[in-house]
Amino acid sequence: MSKGYRITASTGLHKGDRDYQQDQVNLISHHRVSGCLLGIVADGMGGRSGGRTASDQVMMTATQLFERYDPGHDDGAAMLRQVVEEAHLVIKLSAVSSEEEPHSTLAAFLINPAGDCHWVHTGDSRIYHFHGSKLVRRTTDHSYVQTLVDKGDITDEEANTHPQSNILMGCLGTEDAPPIAQHYIEQLQPHDVLMACSDGVWHYFSPSEMGSALSMLSPREATEFLIQKARSRARGGGDNLSLVIVKLEPLA
Repeated sequence: MSKGYRITASTGLHKGDRDYQQDQVNLISHHRVSGCLLGIVADGMGGRSGGRTASDQVMMTATQLFERYDPGHDDGAAMLRQVVEEAHLVIKLSAVSSEEEPHSTLAAFLINPAGDCHWVHTGDSRIYHFHGSKLVRRTTDHSYVQTLVDKGDITDEEANTHPQSNILMGCLGTEDAPPIAQHYIEQLQPHDVLMACSDGVWHYFSPSEMGSALSMLSPREATEFLIQKARSRARGGGDNLSLVIVKLEPLA
């Protein structure tokens, strides 16, 4: 790992105004290799038991595959793609034995000891990459309103309040194979921040608001601030919230 930074991190999970929790979040340190991390968010859907079943399956699949991952020899992008494909199959199999229709989004980033980073997502849970307070890149949702944005019919701001903003074009557990979008960061730098989160979080913030909070606050403080502010802005109608933040603090 680059010696120019140290990693600080936090996860957050809140059921919002829902009766039950279907989101799941995890940040896993590799059990053999120092400096290798996997951050992952899954937003489950499909009724009380269905959504939780789906997000649990995502976490279980990701944990098992990450345990077998060797950052010195294995392909990180291939491992993340395998997480998506295997979780999709397991969720489909679990649907056979349940009355619900379990589905889930997935957003995961992998940081290797050398300081490079891979990410993958399917659905509308997002990954953001900031440098300081400036947005470098974020994932593009697999959602109906994103297709309208892509066509120029509506703006990003209008997409947030669109009545069909919850319709996904693909996710885990559906009949069709899930869309898989991947990205590679060759070298993370001091002052970089990565955040994966469900739509219960990102729905309520502009990128500049997020960037300010993530650059000024520690990961733990930013997690608490973003959850509290999203809860307030939801005005009693908030979804489950989940997020994982990893910050690369420059060494003094």
